Amino acid sequence: MNIGFIGLGVMGASMAGHLLAAGHRLGITTRTASKAQGLLDQGAHWYPTPAALVTDCEVVFTIVGYPQDVEAVYFGSDGLMSALQAGQILVDMTTSSPELAIRIATATEERLALALDAPVSGGDKGAREAALSIMVGGDAKAFETIKPLFDLMGKNIVYQGPAGSGQHCKLCNQIAIASNMLGVCEALAYAKRSGLDPHLVLSSISTGAAGSWSLSNLAPRILDGDFEPGFFIKHFIKDMKLAVESAQSLGFDAPGLSLALKQYQSAAQQGLENAGTQALFRVYTKQED
Repeated sequence: MNIGFIGLGVMGASMAGHLLAAGHRLGITTRTASKAQGLLDQGAHWYPTPAALVTDCEVVFTIVGYPQDVEAVYFGSDGLMSALQAGQILVDMTTSSPELAIRIATATEERLALALDAPVSGGDKGAREAALSIMVGGDAKAFETIKPLFDLMGKNIVYQGPAGSGQHCKLCNQIAIASNMLGVCEALAYAKRSGLDPHLVLSSISTGAAGSWSLSNLAPRILDGDFEPGFFIKHFIKDMKLAVESAQSLGFDAPGLSLALKQYQSAAQQGLENAGTQALFRVYTKQED
């Protein structure tokens, strides 16, 4: 297929690379040209704007930073909607708002095209290993059409329902992670304070009832002093704010989420906004530094 891809960040570059490696023609555009060089060297094609890109594509994937970036890519003066053609499929894999996903779906339908909201979970490791969890909302026929493309990027691909459903599911994912990360960081900080060897503690608790993806994948990074981003704190804060806003609109109280947001905002205030989410550990141990 002729595929377009917008957003070559920590996860997007690997995801796009899997599509290219499978033999698809890949068109790309990014705000920072240097991020595209690796894929261009492998045979990808450069386009100056989203509008130029979509003219040559059957499907366009986007995974950018913030909802305002999604707005610009889709609805800007040289955005995807300005050149969208009947029959094309747009897939936004950014974690964004369910309301924006519905707006995109409505706009594509008006142009006789189709849209999916398909945010992902799994971080940089999942993207590199094509093992992402992909949560999909939108047109069911479009999902069936491009399911083979999702299979190139992930291992757990679930169609959740109509437009916005993928985003709602991703917010559930982030709510679960938020409180879990508090527990992971608190447990390791407690182990350190009590005089235990945190590595031995991790070997005991990671395979028991306390086990989780974060404990198995991020706790070892914490103990190695590796706070590089598989997922940026600043982007996690964005996701949690989206979840808080969505919960409020539903009349739902989420105290665990609110506490996690407060703790991560404290981390950002300490200069950790560009670190990985596991750097929350530094907030708990700062008093010992």
